[in-house]
Amino acid sequence: MAKFSTKTNPKYFHKSQLKFYFILTPIAIFMMLPIIFIFSQAFKPVDELFLYPPRFLVRRPTLANFYELFQVTRASTIPVSRYLMNSIITAFFTVLFTIIISVFAGYALSKKEFKAKQFVFTVNNLALMFVPIAVIIPRYLIVQNLGLIDTFLINILSLIAMPIGVFLVKQFIDQIPDALIDAALVDGANDFQIIFNIIIPMLKPAISTVGILAFQVAWNSAEASTYYINNENLKTFAFYVSNLTQATGNTVAGQGISAAAGLIMFVPNLILFIIMQSRVMNTMAYSGIK
Repeated sequence: MAKFSTKTNPKYFHKSQLKFYFILTPIAIFMMLPIIFIFSQAFKPVDELFLYPPRFLVRRPTLANFYELFQVTRASTIPVSRYLMNSIITAFFTVLFTIIISVFAGYALSKKEFKAKQFVFTVNNLALMFVPIAVIIPRYLIVQNLGLIDTFLINILSLIAMPIGVFLVKQFIDQIPDALIDAALVDGANDFQIIFNIIIPMLKPAISTVGILAFQVAWNSAEASTYYINNENLKTFAFYVSNLTQATGNTVAGQGISAAAGLIMFVPNLILFIIMQSRVMNTMAYSGIK
């Protein structure tokens, strides 16, 4: 007889679980349709892309769209690989610095006492209400006054301030007993030792979630390349994709190339979330988000 567990996510199958599969399987299939469509579009030849009535699945898959994507800038001095490398570097350092800032700020707001602590946390939460386009003018003035216009550094600096990351980490650190921190202080540990030896090992789910969010923002963002950078060598792949149809000069042929580029933009986000999804769920459960 199959073993059965009453846990939220049981390891063994039991016939009583069939009702959940009956409900969730159609929902899962329905939610997978956009993902299947993205893959299907990327491998469609041009005649299938404009076929009427349109087909959901590709009949004659081809890699021509990907070949054309990397050949479209052959006549240009800037290859597609340059945009991709800029995005990879930007995403890596954005994730790294966002995690560091979120952990240090979350620890200070959760376990340290200082004047205006609640005010700082309230300002951080208020920042969640503002979409980037609403503050684009003051942000541009700040970037200009700092002399960061047309620098690669602005690709990273414009993205590392992530209020949701600070909020998630702070809420997660709130679950760590103060007695554990006090014991470390009594043993002579300083704040850096506490963060790296106690806090971070216990924050793996939260750090994974912040990393995913930071990667998605950095990988998909074309804001810095659009508003702060004029040098084409410094722009990201997301900016290149957003202007791909104009770059090809052919709206028909450009659709296949855009579909291939869209798949390249989508796959890293999908892989990262599949790998880290369990930690994301744990973070949401402990952060107070219902």
